[in-house]
Amino acid sequence: MKYDVTVIGSGPGGYVAAIRCAQLGLKTAIIEKYNVLGGTCLNVGCIPSKALLDSSEHFHNAAHTFKEHGIELENLQVNIQQMINRKAGVVKSNNDGISFLMKKNKIDTYFGLGSFVNKNTIRITGADGNVQEIETDKTIIATGSKPTALPFLPIDKKRIITSTEALNLTEVPKKMIVIGGGVIGLELGSVYARLGTKVQVVEYMDSIIPTMDRSLGKELQRILKKTLGFEFFFNHKVTGATNEGDVVKVTAENPKGEVVTFDGDYVLVSVGRKPYTEGLGLENAGVQMGERGMIAVNDHLETNVPGIYAIGDVVRGAMLAHKAEEEGVLVAEQIVGQKPHINYNLIPGVVYTWPEVAGVGYTEEQLKEQGRAYKTGSFPFKASGRAKASMDTDGFVKVLADKETDEILGVHMIGPRIADLIAEAVVAMEFRASAEDIARMSHAHPTYTEAMKEACLAATENRALHI
Repeated sequence: MKYDVTVIGSGPGGYVAAIRCAQLGLKTAIIEKYNVLGGTCLNVGCIPSKALLDSSEHFHNAAHTFKEHGIELENLQVNIQQMINRKAGVVKSNNDGISFLMKKNKIDTYFGLGSFVNKNTIRITGADGNVQEIETDKTIIATGSKPTALPFLPIDKKRIITSTEALNLTEVPKKMIVIGGGVIGLELGSVYARLGTKVQVVEYMDSIIPTMDRSLGKELQRILKKTLGFEFFFNHKVTGATNEGDVVKVTAENPKGEVVTFDGDYVLVSVGRKPYTEGLGLENAGVQMGERGMIAVNDHLETNVPGIYAIGDVVRGAMLAHKAEEEGVLVAEQIVGQKPHINYNLIPGVVYTWPEVAGVGYTEEQLKEQGRAYKTGSFPFKASGRAKASMDTDGFVKVLADKETDEILGVHMIGPRIADLIAEAVVAMEFRASAEDIARMSHAHPTYTEAMKEACLAATENRALHI
């Protein structure tokens, strides 16, 4: 078989790239190493983690807030197996949906390890050892990433686990040690903390979610400690962990250089992810690698080999599913001669704890580092009528705007339904709106989105109406 485009990897970047290529009239194939489509995000990442986050949040609310709402329950229990089963059902539904989209768009699907024989020939080795080859004019590499392991802390997938294993525990741990205070560790830590697990976060840096605006990490830390009993140990360098049967012991150096020990039922290692390029045979096609195991690409996401592109987690930039999707569309459209673009500064980051956290644009720390004159406006959810009605009063919306032009430079939020609310900020910034532009737009009352309007009012000559 010969194709115009072959996509290796069926995660959000890969399958979206394949669909856009097919929409544009290109004969397209997609290759997936595993026996289901969807990649890390759908199978062991974004989707299953959100399913468990929702289930655990329902339980937490039933245990802690239902009574105040006038709902009384007795003998509340966690059925962890049913939670896992529901999660699996959500994943399968999405798997089936992507399979349908491949058929709808007449995309040929191959299961097996795709590797380059040369620039235009790809070998597909199935799980049963069966080998076949296809010819392709252009190739899009979208093989994603996998959890980073620490060389001195081997993952045994039993007690010392990654996010993949954390999505399938058959018991609610009494205590879990989370190594790393980033998005994945906090989300999965939240799942089990809501179900009754004591969670301790051991972080090398001096704050959680350190890549986001510092005010967000500070507020999230306060809330997780208050509502879920999280404990945080910052500036701690983990040096090892040992599985002693029913207990895992973690050793670390504290800020004073002293050796300290943590013990728990499980240790979740969540110190980041690394590009997955093993077995691709990139050397056979002459593709050059970049820094930190990533594939080197130019501004058009094309490698040094004309006609071979790479997107998503295997290239520079944030490892986000929606960033990969945008890149997949960009490459597809470039192949047919269109002129798409991506503003990487306006790709939002989201943390799906509760309250949710999100940010887009420049952080306050970045603006200070640039020496740029800016102004800030903030509005707390404790002053929001909608938030009071739902008992979700933690958090705030912070807007950063240029001091002279009033153009919005960054928006940082923590609160209820923030993962959805951040889209308003992205739209505003894509069209280079000023804080006053948003402040003068009608926002339905009562809604959480009013916090965005009020924060913009606060940034505009301190005109917030409800604080």
